[in-house]
Amino acid sequence: MNPFLSKLIVDVARKKLKKTSDDKPVSKRDIVPLVRILQVEFTHAVREYIFIILGVFSAGFGLKGFLLPNKFIDGGATGISLLLEHVTSLQLGVLLVIVNLPFIILAAKTIGTKFAIKSIIAIAMLALVVHFVEYPTVTEDKLLIAVFGGFFLGLGIGMSMRGGSVIDGTEVLAIFLGRKLSLTIGDVLLLINIVIFSVGAYLLSIETALYAILTYMAAAKTVDFVVDGVEEYVGVTIISNKHEELRIMLTKKLQRACTIYAGKGGFGSTGESYDKDIIYTVVTRLELAKLQTEIDKIDRNAFIIMGIVKDLKGGMIKKKPMKDH
Repeated sequence: MNPFLSKLIVDVARKKLKKTSDDKPVSKRDIVPLVRILQVEFTHAVREYIFIILGVFSAGFGLKGFLLPNKFIDGGATGISLLLEHVTSLQLGVLLVIVNLPFIILAAKTIGTKFAIKSIIAIAMLALVVHFVEYPTVTEDKLLIAVFGGFFLGLGIGMSMRGGSVIDGTEVLAIFLGRKLSLTIGDVLLLINIVIFSVGAYLLSIETALYAILTYMAAAKTVDFVVDGVEEYVGVTIISNKHEELRIMLTKKLQRACTIYAGKGGFGSTGESYDKDIIYTVVTRLELAKLQTEIDKIDRNAFIIMGIVKDLKGGMIKKKPMKDH
């Protein structure tokens, strides 16, 4: 870390400790843990705001470079703002703030004040970008507008979410209604967007509404890629009597890390309980076929449980690929 920033963090930590130590001298041993915590918080905050800034400019490009010049709309709060721009004299930047404000107030109550503050900053930045930054009109082809307008808008929404905020508040409403009505977030978002696209078909045209659905689908898929990661990981749990051979295969042959759980079978082939080790590992979807082949070589009757892992941090999987032998 930059020496100036490091010194600043140390000074902040010393002042915090002095407030809670009743004017007792602060030792290095006391200050080091707090400095580490503050360094982590600072670096994470910087990274999150970089994500938000990049997301805002990407969403701005999607709006002004594709959707706005061609009178297209999208789903969510952005789609509501675009529709209102067609029927009122207010500018889109103002409408983005007004439409999202109720959702941000709801976010402060249901998710947290910090999240709400970051979201209102992100939305205000998007409003300023849409109002002041000039983007070139990229194309007039309707299909390209729908697909790439949705892509850049979804990229912006996804990056803002990675930064711990939203620039489209309907997801907050979806979380809130999902809890109240026992519906999934996806179901609530679908219902909201059906209403938006129906109004769009009435105010503009059916053709515009159909292109808006395509824009929304492109944006939603891009958000999934950005938030969940392009490379999908699979968590694999293996239960087998030949657990030691499987562990050696994973760690020595495929050079994959694994975790061993001490387990106890609830029902064996003889009807009695028996001890066994349970192996858990994570691979990419592209490596799954290779892993299954190696497992079958050792134990065709192994019980394998697979589940999607949205993202991960640390470990060996991102450092090196699975070995071929």
